[in-house]
Amino acid sequence: MASPMIVAFGEMLIDFVPDVSGVSLAESSGFLKAPGGAPANVACAITKLGGKSAFIGKFGDDEFGHMLVNILKKNGVNSEGVCFDENARTALAFVTLKKNGEREFMFYRNPSADMLLKEQELNMGLITQAKIFHYGSISLISEPCRSAHMAAMKAAKEAGIVLSYDPNVRLPLWPSADEARKGIKSIWNYADFIKVSDDEVEFLTKGDPEKEDVIMSLWHDNLKLLIVTYGDKGCGYFTKSFKGRMPGFAVKTVDTTGAGDAFVGSFLVSLANNPTIFNDEGKLKEALVFANACGAICTTQKGAIPALPTPADAQALIKSSSK
Repeated sequence: MASPMIVAFGEMLIDFVPDVSGVSLAESSGFLKAPGGAPANVACAITKLGGKSAFIGKFGDDEFGHMLVNILKKNGVNSEGVCFDENARTALAFVTLKKNGEREFMFYRNPSADMLLKEQELNMGLITQAKIFHYGSISLISEPCRSAHMAAMKAAKEAGIVLSYDPNVRLPLWPSADEARKGIKSIWNYADFIKVSDDEVEFLTKGDPEKEDVIMSLWHDNLKLLIVTYGDKGCGYFTKSFKGRMPGFAVKTVDTTGAGDAFVGSFLVSLANNPTIFNDEGKLKEALVFANACGAICTTQKGAIPALPTPADAQALIKSSSK
């Protein structure tokens, strides 16, 4: 049985990460080049776990752009939905790693190629053969990419494809916090599955992410599953008929980059292979244990894509934790 296709839409860029943790960008004497961009990380996480994925996005026709597309191909991600812009550069981000592995971003995008993807450049054939269409919110910030995002999402919805949304709030990229809230919420009610972090719940609701009524204010009637991730403390899940919490895994965290994407990629592989997961709490819990393990493993190395786990890595962590 061939794995069902999961299409990820949005940005892929280069993160420049200081070669020493715990220093500011100004203090750092050297940087490591790491491929990044949440939707691309998710696409690579899927293939590393044995799933099938494609990436749709736009790159500068420059060395960095071609390097990133080669990374997608090396990771077994279908790149038929990729295009290049001769007049814009591939996006860059400089990432500060604080002592605890948390991050701060400084972006170079004015405008970068990913923001210039047009609706007529979309590979609609690729989108409509997907089982799941996954996206974030960065592609909503500016035109023409926002219109391309809306068109892709509508085509997927009309084709009966599951819509998966991980907003991935990056405040420095939005004109203001209110604009970010408004933009992220503007497509909220389309999604079948939404994954948010506790920080994002707090940002979107201005409430306490540990409180159920606060989380449930993000619920909408078309939603089949809402997941809130709590870093190393695991995740909470909410469906129309059941809800619960799953514990996380204790690991030595070096860099949290990509942990949420490893989690999402893992969960989408489970969902693509078993669509009944939304209605079967036992199956959902199994998938979440595995996704939590994938997210945890991703924090034990620097960078996102190089740190993505294999199924064997995740199974080993689950096994060693259950002793």
